[in-house]
Amino acid sequence: MTTPLPQVWPTLRARDARALVDFLVEAFGFEATTVHASNGVIDHAELAWPPGGGIMLADARVGSVWDLEPGTFGAYAVTDEPDAVFKRAVALGATVITEPTDMPYGSRECALRDPEGNRWSFGTYRGAPR
Repeated sequence: MTTPLPQVWPTLRARDARALVDFLVEAFGFEATTVHASNGVIDHAELAWPPGGGIMLADARVGSVWDLEPGTFGAYAVTDEPDAVFKRAVALGATVITEPTDMPYGSRECALRDPEGNRWSFGTYRGAPR
């Protein structure tokens, strides 16, 4: 089965987008599908989440049309292995918000901050049925 392309792209900005792309790939398990840079500045990067979905990011630039404060992003990503994501991410420098925990609604989840300060939760909850 082919994983469908995302139709909604959460987007963030970074002080050092190249370092953040590398961290998100190595620590959390995203896949860099495209990175466009000019003069050492990442103008656009797309990272796929293997089970489906993805994010876009770029270096922050004052006065751009997409002027977002670095470190203010938050996301939840579904994974069957929150403990493995947690262990790998912490080993690579993620800051712990919450350790893997069994939630009352049946999910196992953890929460971390990436080096830019963005908040990430990883868990087994796949969302309410449509």
